Amino acid sequence: MAHTYEELHKKTVAELRDIAKDIDHEAVQGYTQLNKEHLLPAICKALDIKIEKHHHHEATGIDKKKVKDELKELRAARQKAIESGDHTELKAIRRKYHRLNHRIRAASVA
Repeated sequence: MAHTYEELHKKTVAELRDIAKDIDHEAVQGYTQLNKEHLLPAICKALDIKIEKHHHHEATGIDKKKVKDELKELRAARQKAIESGDHTELKAIRRKYHRLNHRIRAASVA
């Protein structure tokens, strides 16, 4: 039975150990002591399965430049609020800044 990386990744440690028990390869020696993080690559190596890892570094779903420009404007407004001593406005600006910053980080991770 041919396995794929995605299929193996969804399996539990017990299921992976059952698969490893039938494989005669040095990569899976001591499979009973391995956790999933180490067992999965060992099985993939033994079965010659290509490990594909997908990393999304770009922010998706938002216009990152627009949000960064808005953050820049908020920094300028924050400085004005500090100089004028308007604490209510300063708090509102900080909350907006925080939400926008969080949106960029959340989109970058997704």
